[in-house]
Amino acid sequence: MKRLNAAGGVALLVLVVMSLGCYPSESPETEAVSGPLRDDSLTFRYFGAAGWEMSAVTEASGDTVVVLVDPYLTRAKYGSPDSWDPTDTRPNYTRADTLFSDVDVINEQIDQADFILVQHAHPDHVMDVPYIAHRTGAVVIGHETTINIMRAYGVPDIQLITVRGGEDYDFGDVSIRVIPSLHSPLSDKRYYQSRVVEQGATRPLRISQLVEGGSLMFLVRIAGHDVLTMGSMNFVERQIEGLRPDIALIGAAPSHLEIYEYTPRLMRVLGFPEVVMPTHADNFQAPYGSTIAYRTEWIEAFSAEVREASPDSRLIIPRHLEPIRFLAR
Repeated sequence: MKRLNAAGGVALLVLVVMSLGCYPSESPETEAVSGPLRDDSLTFRYFGAAGWEMSAVTEASGDTVVVLVDPYLTRAKYGSPDSWDPTDTRPNYTRADTLFSDVDVINEQIDQADFILVQHAHPDHVMDVPYIAHRTGAVVIGHETTINIMRAYGVPDIQLITVRGGEDYDFGDVSIRVIPSLHSPLSDKRYYQSRVVEQGATRPLRISQLVEGGSLMFLVRIAGHDVLTMGSMNFVERQIEGLRPDIALIGAAPSHLEIYEYTPRLMRVLGFPEVVMPTHADNFQAPYGSTIAYRTEWIEAFSAEVREASPDSRLIIPRHLEPIRFLAR
Protein backbone atom coordinates (compact mmCIF):
# COMPACT_ATOMS: atom_id res chain seq x y z
CA MET A 1 0.00 0.00 0.00
CA LYS A 2 1.27 3.46 -0.85
CA ARG A 3 1.60 5.57 2.27
CA LEU A 4 0.47 9.15 2.55
CA ASN A 5 2.79 11.91 3.68
CA ALA A 6 4.14 10.88 7.07
CA ALA A 7 3.49 13.15 9.99
CA GLY A 8 5.46 11.40 12.70
CA GLY A 9 4.45 10.10 16.08
CA VAL A 10 0.96 9.39 17.24
CA ALA A 11 -0.16 13.00 17.33
CA LEU A 12 -3.72 13.54 16.27
CA LEU A 13 -5.06 16.57 14.56
CA VAL A 14 -8.70 16.15 15.42
CA LEU A 15 -10.91 18.66 13.70
CA VAL A 16 -13.99 19.28 15.72
CA VAL A 17 -16.10 22.36 15.85
CA MET A 18 -17.42 23.10 19.31
CA SER A 19 -20.60 21.12 18.69
CA LEU A 20 -18.65 17.88 18.24
CA GLY A 21 -19.81 16.72 21.61
CA CYS A 22 -16.59 15.55 23.28
CA TYR A 23 -17.20 15.54 27.00
CA PRO A 24 -14.93 17.75 29.10
CA SER A 25 -13.72 14.81 31.17
CA GLU A 26 -12.17 13.32 28.05
CA SER A 27 -9.53 16.07 27.78
CA PRO A 28 -9.96 15.90 24.01
CA GLU A 29 -7.29 18.50 23.22
CA THR A 30 -9.18 19.17 20.01
CA GLU A 31 -8.24 21.86 17.58
CA ALA A 32 -10.55 23.49 15.05
CA VAL A 33 -9.18 23.37 11.54
CA SER A 34 -10.65 25.23 8.60
CA GLY A 35 -9.94 25.24 4.90
CA PRO A 36 -9.58 22.46 2.35
CA LEU A 37 -8.52 18.87 2.96
CA ARG A 38 -4.86 18.83 4.03
CA ASP A 39 -2.41 16.55 2.27
CA ASP A 40 -1.24 15.16 5.61
CA SER A 41 -4.59 14.22 7.12
CA LEU A 42 -7.21 11.51 7.25
CA THR A 43 -10.69 12.98 7.44
CA PHE A 44 -13.84 11.26 8.69
CA ARG A 45 -17.45 12.34 8.36
CA TYR A 46 -20.31 10.56 10.10
CA PHE A 47 -23.49 10.12 8.06
CA GLY A 48 -25.52 8.54 10.85
CA ALA A 49 -26.54 4.91 11.45
CA ALA A 50 -23.32 2.97 10.64
CA GLY A 51 -22.40 5.30 7.79
CA TRP A 52 -18.99 6.95 7.43
CA GLU A 53 -16.75 8.69 4.92
CA MET A 54 -12.95 8.45 5.14
CA SER A 55 -10.86 10.61 2.80
CA ALA A 56 -7.14 11.23 2.39
CA VAL A 57 -4.78 12.70 -0.21
CA THR A 58 -2.52 10.10 -1.81
CA GLU A 59 1.22 10.66 -1.72
CA ALA A 60 1.95 9.38 -5.22
CA SER A 61 -0.59 11.33 -7.27
CA GLY A 62 -1.90 14.01 -4.96
CA ASP A 63 -5.41 12.75 -5.65
CA THR A 64 -7.95 12.21 -2.89
CA VAL A 65 -9.08 8.67 -2.13
CA VAL A 66 -12.52 8.31 -0.55
CA VAL A 67 -13.86 5.23 1.23
CA LEU A 68 -17.52 5.10 2.27
CA VAL A 69 -18.88 2.63 4.81
CA ASP A 70 -22.62 1.87 4.85
CA PRO A 71 -23.46 5.35 3.49
CA TYR A 72 -27.09 6.01 4.41
CA LEU A 73 -28.19 9.63 4.15
CA THR A 74 -31.90 9.30 3.28
CA ARG A 75 -32.94 8.67 6.91
CA ALA A 76 -36.44 7.60 5.88
CA LYS A 77 -39.36 7.19 8.27
CA TYR A 78 -40.00 3.46 8.56
CA GLY A 79 -40.16 1.03 11.44
CA SER A 80 -41.21 2.38 14.81
CA PRO A 81 -43.27 5.61 14.85
CA ASP A 82 -41.77 6.23 18.29
CA SER A 83 -38.59 7.28 16.46
CA TRP A 84 -40.30 9.75 14.13
CA ASP A 85 -40.01 13.49 14.59
CA PRO A 86 -43.58 14.85 14.86
CA THR A 87 -42.51 17.91 12.87
CA ASP A 88 -41.16 15.75 10.00
CA THR A 89 -43.59 16.02 7.07
CA ARG A 90 -41.92 13.40 4.89
CA PRO A 91 -43.86 10.23 3.98
CA ASN A 92 -44.25 7.36 6.44
CA TYR A 93 -43.30 3.90 5.14
CA THR A 94 -44.17 0.33 6.03
CA ARG A 95 -42.11 -2.78 5.31
CA ALA A 96 -44.29 -3.44 2.26
CA ASP A 97 -43.23 -0.16 0.68
CA THR A 98 -40.31 0.69 -1.58
CA LEU A 99 -37.89 3.35 -0.39
CA PHE A 100 -36.23 5.80 -2.72
CA SER A 101 -32.99 7.61 -1.99
CA ASP A 102 -33.04 11.30 -1.10
CA VAL A 103 -30.90 12.29 -4.06
CA ASP A 104 -30.85 15.96 -3.11
CA VAL A 105 -29.18 15.23 0.23
CA ILE A 106 -26.79 12.73 -1.33
CA ASN A 107 -25.81 15.06 -4.17
CA GLU A 108 -25.13 17.84 -1.67
CA GLN A 109 -22.90 15.68 0.52
CA ILE A 110 -21.15 13.18 -1.75
CA ASP A 111 -19.12 14.19 -4.80
CA GLN A 112 -16.63 11.34 -4.87
CA ALA A 113 -16.28 7.77 -3.69
CA ASP A 114 -13.69 5.21 -4.72
CA PHE A 115 -14.85 2.34 -2.53
CA ILE A 116 -18.14 1.60 -0.77
CA LEU A 117 -17.96 -1.02 1.98
CA VAL A 118 -21.28 -2.59 2.98
CA GLN A 119 -21.43 -4.45 6.29
CA HIS A 120 -24.88 -5.97 5.78
CA ALA A 121 -27.91 -5.36 3.61
CA HIS A 122 -30.60 -3.91 5.85
CA PRO A 123 -32.11 -0.67 4.48
CA ASP A 124 -30.18 1.64 6.80
CA HIS A 125 -26.93 0.22 5.41
CA VAL A 126 -27.55 -0.52 1.73
CA MET A 127 -30.46 1.43 0.30
CA ASP A 128 -28.49 4.51 -0.79
CA VAL A 129 -25.56 2.49 -2.13
CA PRO A 130 -26.88 1.83 -5.67
CA TYR A 131 -27.46 5.53 -6.32
CA ILE A 132 -24.08 6.52 -4.88
CA ALA A 133 -22.34 3.79 -6.90
CA HIS A 134 -23.97 5.04 -10.11
CA ARG A 135 -23.18 8.66 -9.26
CA THR A 136 -19.52 8.12 -8.37
CA GLY A 137 -18.44 4.93 -10.13
CA ALA A 138 -17.22 3.55 -6.79
CA VAL A 139 -16.32 -0.11 -6.32
CA VAL A 140 -18.83 -1.76 -3.97
CA ILE A 141 -17.48 -4.45 -1.63
CA GLY A 142 -20.01 -6.63 0.17
CA HIS A 143 -21.44 -10.09 0.59
CA GLU A 144 -23.53 -11.87 -2.02
CA THR A 145 -26.85 -10.34 -0.95
CA THR A 146 -25.41 -6.83 -1.14
CA ILE A 147 -23.94 -7.49 -4.57
CA ASN A 148 -27.20 -8.96 -5.87
CA ILE A 149 -29.01 -5.83 -4.70
CA MET A 150 -26.48 -3.76 -6.65
CA ARG A 151 -27.12 -5.87 -9.75
CA ALA A 152 -30.87 -5.45 -9.32
CA TYR A 153 -30.34 -1.69 -9.53
CA GLY A 154 -28.09 -1.88 -12.55
CA VAL A 155 -24.67 -1.32 -10.97
CA PRO A 156 -22.23 -2.88 -13.49
CA ASP A 157 -20.19 -5.93 -12.50
CA ILE A 158 -16.93 -4.02 -13.04
CA GLN A 159 -17.85 -2.06 -9.89
CA LEU A 160 -18.69 -5.09 -7.74
CA ILE A 161 -16.50 -7.26 -5.50
CA THR A 162 -18.23 -10.11 -3.66
CA VAL A 163 -16.71 -11.20 -0.34
CA ARG A 164 -17.62 -13.56 2.50
CA GLY A 165 -15.07 -12.60 5.17
CA GLY A 166 -11.40 -13.44 5.44
CA GLU A 167 -10.28 -11.55 2.33
CA ASP A 168 -7.48 -9.00 2.65
CA TYR A 169 -7.19 -6.93 -0.53
CA ASP A 170 -4.57 -4.37 -1.56
CA PHE A 171 -5.81 -1.48 -3.70
CA GLY A 172 -2.63 0.58 -3.63
CA ASP A 173 -3.53 3.66 -1.62
CA VAL A 174 -5.92 1.65 0.55
CA SER A 175 -6.02 -1.95 1.72
CA ILE A 176 -9.11 -3.60 3.12
CA ARG A 177 -9.48 -6.69 5.30
CA VAL A 178 -12.94 -8.26 5.39
CA ILE A 179 -13.93 -9.69 8.77
CA PRO A 180 -16.81 -12.15 9.39
CA SER A 181 -19.18 -10.81 12.03
CA LEU A 182 -22.64 -11.09 13.58
CA HIS A 183 -25.71 -8.88 13.61
CA SER A 184 -26.95 -7.17 16.76
CA PRO A 185 -28.92 -9.47 19.12
CA LEU A 186 -32.26 -7.75 18.60
CA SER A 187 -35.64 -8.81 20.04
CA ASP A 188 -34.18 -9.95 23.35
CA LYS A 189 -31.59 -12.13 21.55
CA ARG A 190 -34.24 -13.78 19.34
CA TYR A 191 -33.33 -11.99 16.12
CA TYR A 192 -32.19 -14.41 13.42
CA GLN A 193 -32.33 -13.86 9.69
CA SER A 194 -31.05 -16.40 7.17
CA ARG A 195 -32.74 -15.08 4.05
CA VAL A 196 -30.67 -13.80 1.14
CA VAL A 197 -31.32 -11.81 -2.01
CA GLU A 198 -30.75 -14.17 -4.91
CA GLN A 199 -29.05 -13.27 -8.17
CA GLY A 200 -31.69 -12.22 -10.67
CA ALA A 201 -33.65 -10.05 -8.23
CA THR A 202 -35.22 -7.05 -9.93
CA ARG A 203 -35.94 -3.53 -8.79
CA PRO A 204 -37.67 -1.94 -7.08
CA LEU A 205 -37.12 -3.90 -3.89
CA ARG A 206 -39.44 -3.45 -0.93
CA ILE A 207 -38.13 -2.69 2.54
CA SER A 208 -38.92 -6.26 3.58
CA GLN A 209 -36.68 -7.57 0.77
CA LEU A 210 -33.61 -5.73 2.05
CA VAL A 211 -32.48 -8.52 4.35
CA GLU A 212 -29.28 -8.82 6.36
CA GLY A 213 -27.66 -11.51 4.21
CA GLY A 214 -24.88 -11.98 6.76
CA SER A 215 -22.74 -9.44 8.60
CA LEU A 216 -19.21 -8.16 8.06
CA MET A 217 -16.71 -5.78 9.63
CA PHE A 218 -13.79 -4.13 7.86
CA LEU A 219 -10.23 -3.15 8.73
CA VAL A 220 -9.33 -0.23 6.46
CA ARG A 221 -5.65 0.72 6.19
CA ILE A 222 -5.51 4.30 4.95
CA ALA A 223 -3.16 7.26 5.51
CA GLY A 224 -1.01 5.10 7.77
CA HIS A 225 -3.94 4.37 10.08
CA ASP A 226 -5.72 1.09 10.75
CA VAL A 227 -9.45 1.76 11.06
CA LEU A 228 -11.85 -0.90 12.32
CA THR A 229 -15.49 -0.52 11.30
CA MET A 230 -18.57 -2.12 12.85
CA GLY A 231 -22.06 -2.25 11.37
CA SER A 232 -23.79 -3.88 14.33
CA MET A 233 -23.55 -4.32 18.07
CA ASN A 234 -21.89 -7.74 17.95
CA PHE A 235 -18.65 -9.41 16.92
CA VAL A 236 -16.85 -12.74 16.67
CA GLU A 237 -13.94 -12.42 19.09
CA ARG A 238 -11.64 -14.91 17.37
CA GLN A 239 -12.01 -13.03 14.07
CA ILE A 240 -10.57 -9.82 15.52
CA GLU A 241 -7.90 -11.26 17.81
CA GLY A 242 -4.53 -9.74 17.03
CA LEU A 243 -5.93 -6.71 15.22
CA ARG A 244 -4.55 -3.43 16.52
CA PRO A 245 -6.61 -0.62 15.00
CA ASP A 246 -5.62 2.81 16.21
CA ILE A 247 -9.11 4.09 15.29
CA ALA A 248 -12.13 1.93 16.16
CA LEU A 249 -15.70 2.71 15.11
CA ILE A 250 -17.65 0.76 17.73
CA GLY A 251 -21.37 -0.07 17.56
CA ALA A 252 -22.94 1.62 20.56
CA ALA A 253 -26.73 1.12 20.48
CA PRO A 254 -28.29 -0.50 23.58
CA SER A 255 -28.53 -3.96 21.99
CA HIS A 256 -24.82 -4.31 22.80
CA LEU A 257 -25.89 -4.83 26.41
CA GLU A 258 -27.18 -8.27 25.40
CA ILE A 259 -23.57 -9.33 24.70
CA TYR A 260 -21.40 -10.63 27.54
CA GLU A 261 -18.92 -7.90 28.58
CA TYR A 262 -19.23 -6.31 25.14
CA THR A 263 -17.21 -3.15 25.69
CA PRO A 264 -14.46 -4.54 27.98
CA ARG A 265 -13.93 -7.55 25.70
CA LEU A 266 -13.76 -5.37 22.59
CA MET A 267 -11.29 -2.98 24.13
CA ARG A 268 -9.07 -5.82 25.36
CA VAL A 269 -9.07 -7.89 22.19
CA LEU A 270 -8.30 -4.80 20.07
CA GLY A 271 -5.39 -3.80 22.29
CA PHE A 272 -7.14 -0.73 23.73
CA PRO A 273 -7.41 1.47 20.61
CA GLU A 274 -5.97 4.98 20.71
CA VAL A 275 -9.23 6.44 19.39
CA VAL A 276 -12.79 5.16 19.85
CA MET A 277 -15.75 6.68 18.02
CA PRO A 278 -19.26 5.30 18.64
CA THR A 279 -21.34 4.37 15.62
CA HIS A 280 -24.89 3.18 14.91
CA ALA A 281 -26.24 4.99 17.96
CA ASP A 282 -28.28 7.84 16.50
CA ASN A 283 -31.93 8.15 15.44
CA PHE A 284 -31.53 7.46 11.73
CA GLN A 285 -35.27 7.86 11.09
CA ALA A 286 -35.09 11.58 11.86
CA PRO A 287 -33.67 13.98 9.26
CA TYR A 288 -30.42 15.85 9.72
CA GLY A 289 -30.98 18.85 11.95
CA SER A 290 -33.92 17.32 13.81
CA THR A 291 -33.99 17.88 17.55
CA ILE A 292 -34.24 14.10 18.02
CA ALA A 293 -31.58 13.05 15.49
CA TYR A 294 -29.19 12.02 18.27
CA ARG A 295 -29.55 9.44 21.06
CA THR A 296 -27.71 11.33 23.77
CA GLU A 297 -28.60 8.87 26.51
CA TRP A 298 -27.20 5.96 24.49
CA ILE A 299 -23.94 7.77 23.83
CA GLU A 300 -23.51 8.84 27.44
CA ALA A 301 -23.98 5.29 28.70
CA PHE A 302 -21.60 3.81 26.12
CA SER A 303 -19.03 6.54 26.76
CA ALA A 304 -18.96 5.64 30.44
CA GLU A 305 -18.28 2.02 29.51
CA VAL A 306 -15.36 2.99 27.27
CA ARG A 307 -13.84 5.27 29.89
CA GLU A 308 -13.93 2.45 32.43
CA ALA A 309 -12.69 -0.30 30.10
CA SER A 310 -10.05 1.70 28.22
CA PRO A 311 -9.28 4.92 30.11
CA ASP A 312 -6.34 5.83 27.88
CA SER A 313 -8.40 5.72 24.68
CA ARG A 314 -9.44 9.05 23.20
CA LEU A 315 -13.23 9.04 22.93
CA ILE A 316 -14.65 11.21 20.15
CA ILE A 317 -18.40 11.67 19.73
CA PRO A 318 -19.16 12.42 16.06
CA ARG A 319 -21.80 14.84 14.86
CA HIS A 320 -23.57 14.35 11.57
CA LEU A 321 -21.58 15.49 8.52
CA GLU A 322 -18.93 17.35 10.54
CA PRO A 323 -15.29 16.54 9.66
CA ILE A 324 -12.94 14.87 12.12
CA ARG A 325 -9.28 14.97 11.04
CA PHE A 326 -6.25 12.98 12.10
CA LEU A 327 -2.67 13.51 11.00
CA ALA A 328 -1.49 10.94 8.49
CA ARG A 329 1.29 8.65 9.71
